[in-house]
Amino acid sequence: MPAPPGGLPPGPGPAGARGTPPAVPPAPPGAAPPVAPLPRQSAPAPRPGPDPAGPDSAAAPPPLYKTARAADVPSVPSPPGAPAGAAASGSPAAPPSLPRAADPYGTDAHASSFLTWLRAPRADAGPGIWAFGHRPKPPEEPDRIPSRQLLSGAVIALLCGWLLWSLLWNGYLGHYWIWPLFALTPDSWRQGGMLAVWVVYAYYTLCALVLVVVFGRLGRWGQVWRRWVTPALRRLWDDGGEPAPETPGTAHDPAAWPHLRAAGAHAAADRLAADARAGIMNDVDHARIERAWEAARARPDRLAAFTDAVLEQGAAACAHPSGARDLPARTARHDLLAGQVRLGTAVDDERNPYEHRGAGCALDAGLLATSLLAVGPPGCGKTERLVRPVLESLCLQALAGRAAVVAVGASGAALAPDDAFDVVVRIGRPDSAYDLDLYGTDDPDEAAAVLAEGLVGDLTTALPGGDSRRAATALAQLLGPFRAVHGRFPSVPELRELLDGSPAALGALRERLAAGGHEALGRELDARERQAHRPGDPAPALADRLALLDRPAFAPFFDTTRPGRTFSLRTLEHPLRVRIDLPERGHAEASRVLARLILAQFTECAAARADRSLFACLVLDDATHTVTPESVRGLQRLRSARAGAVLTLRTLDDVPEALRSALLGSVGCRMAFSGVTTWDGARFAEVWGKEWVETRDVTDRQVIAHEPITRVTHVVRRVITGRAVTAQSVTVRKVERERWSASELAHSVPAGCAVLSVTSAKGDSAPPVLVELSN
Repeated sequence: MPAPPGGLPPGPGPAGARGTPPAVPPAPPGAAPPVAPLPRQSAPAPRPGPDPAGPDSAAAPPPLYKTARAADVPSVPSPPGAPAGAAASGSPAAPPSLPRAADPYGTDAHASSFLTWLRAPRADAGPGIWAFGHRPKPPEEPDRIPSRQLLSGAVIALLCGWLLWSLLWNGYLGHYWIWPLFALTPDSWRQGGMLAVWVVYAYYTLCALVLVVVFGRLGRWGQVWRRWVTPALRRLWDDGGEPAPETPGTAHDPAAWPHLRAAGAHAAADRLAADARAGIMNDVDHARIERAWEAARARPDRLAAFTDAVLEQGAAACAHPSGARDLPARTARHDLLAGQVRLGTAVDDERNPYEHRGAGCALDAGLLATSLLAVGPPGCGKTERLVRPVLESLCLQALAGRAAVVAVGASGAALAPDDAFDVVVRIGRPDSAYDLDLYGTDDPDEAAAVLAEGLVGDLTTALPGGDSRRAATALAQLLGPFRAVHGRFPSVPELRELLDGSPAALGALRERLAAGGHEALGRELDARERQAHRPGDPAPALADRLALLDRPAFAPFFDTTRPGRTFSLRTLEHPLRVRIDLPERGHAEASRVLARLILAQFTECAAARADRSLFACLVLDDATHTVTPESVRGLQRLRSARAGAVLTLRTLDDVPEALRSALLGSVGCRMAFSGVTTWDGARFAEVWGKEWVETRDVTDRQVIAHEPITRVTHVVRRVITGRAVTAQSVTVRKVERERWSASELAHSVPAGCAVLSVTSAKGDSAPPVLVELSN
């Protein structure tokens, strides 16, 4: 059933009470901690409009997490997949993706829909298959007869048998078929008597059964019975009623929280089960509490805190620091129990694997951990049918304390509403409440490497040495001394002045280094001055790219003197929902620099996390001119760091030719939308490889007759039909062919469809599948 319209839901507003529901203390590194808030800052500043006092105003910046009001947490949250406004109106509505069923506890429809979703079976399907309600297909029958041919053969056999029996019964074919009866019975029986009548009719019945068996075998009546009659009888026998409900409190009922009871937390299990039956629990609450329970089991001393929080707040326990417990509107179908988001349905096509035909296609964190690359022309549905559902699923996972997501797109791309995120960074707009940290770390060498990758990562072929290492060295020679003197990294104008080799700026920095006793860093500054006069110095290229960010529109941004307003990707250890809007319309080149910088920071920060229990994901709506040799290597490291990236491209031509094959090889999930060119299709066909298929070659050859009568017959047939007499020869063989050829990808993928192949972080993979994407 189609999902309700609408975008990601608005969350709680920034104003209100400061108190948030108590959460379980954080877990040690390596354990799965529950949702824990970031340190609170001072009172939040108003979001709309610029600060009248200017960018240097003393007003306190808003906290990274918005505080929640009591009214923002609905008493009856919307069930999984509920349409927009269900929670606000207070009228429970059944989720569109869940079947309605009677509840053994006698609860209302709201609770029944959640309990039905929770108790629904989930098949252990392969990667990329929607597990909710999935029924594996029966084994494939390669020699399966088409239905039309099978029915027509059965009807023809029935008519032929009926005709033969009618001819025998009416004596048109003689009475020879009764001769065995006359030969095996005495003549005295034919004078009368019931015994003779029974014997004669038994013989008639035996003959009729022989005809039924013979013509039944010829017409394949057994296959007709098994294919249509048996299922129809089963449906007729089934009364259509619901199965007998299980006894409340059974150990196999997930709504009774049996794993909590097995650990001795009976009171907490009773409170959660009561909230589920009362209809005040949804799928996000269930996933969040399961996550908190896993963290509490990792440290037994936290079980008491978990139990107290559940007994006090029930389904609202261990809430996300923003206070949000659900998204009021969902544009896709989600199953948080399996962690999946449904993208569409596999087309029932011969090119698709048999077990995938007609099954739902879905993505989860285990697949996104290998990163995903989607290629398609503008308007093919990359943002609407892929980016938005995946981003919505990651936001739900973040509310459940399982993921941290960073979405990057052009300003106005409408990836999701502002209230669906905890942090919204609008670079180049004066109404932005947050700034972006250009460096992403406190280590000068790491900051220099990341900043060099963002500034000149796409110019590696033109730089000395063929990479950005010399550019990173030049930046490190300036960032280290500056941080040692000022306790912070330089702002964009300050760094640009240093890269330009300004004598005043370098002299002032040298004097402060000497006054502070930093002789070693002074030698770094001396080395930078010597290299500045050599040919091939990367400093001019760095300064030119940095000048793109030193514009009046970016004056309030990238300010290192106000760290409380700056958002850094180092916060990926928290379940954050972040959106960064790039000024693509007026500053296209600066947007590409920032996109490369964010991608480089994400790969470094995700790999450097001490706690990898959260899945971290970067969603880059347009990765044009952001793929570099270093970013490709970074994508390969994300899988071991329990992180991934979703990248979309209009065409592979936006990637340097030397990196196209490497990019496709570094990601585990690949998606080709309708309308790709044959050049792009050739790359996908190469990475998807070949498979063995069975082919049938039919050859028509002319029949040459040597006898006079046969020649005359052939001449007559040729005069009547106008064609020579031919005979067909069929050759069956196995050949190795491409799973999807470049021509098929360019011309055979219908509009609204895409070819998707997935690989899980554990190594399980699925071949490319033609998917009809859902709106």
